[in-house]
Amino acid sequence: MVATSLLAILVCPACRHTLSEVAQFPNELVCASCALGFPVVEGIPVLLLDQAQARS
Repeated sequence: MVATSLLAILVCPACRHTLSEVAQFPNELVCASCALGFPVVEGIPVLLLDQAQARS
């Protein structure tokens, strides 16, 4: 889980929309706009486009 205060300021590096935690994809932050999932490793979001996976 990512702290709520951190989640409030994080944006998708591809489209600049907000990221959210989705129960279907644990340990990831997902962009609702472009449907990319970014991994969260040891509580730290990895917002690199080459690490992102397409989610629907």
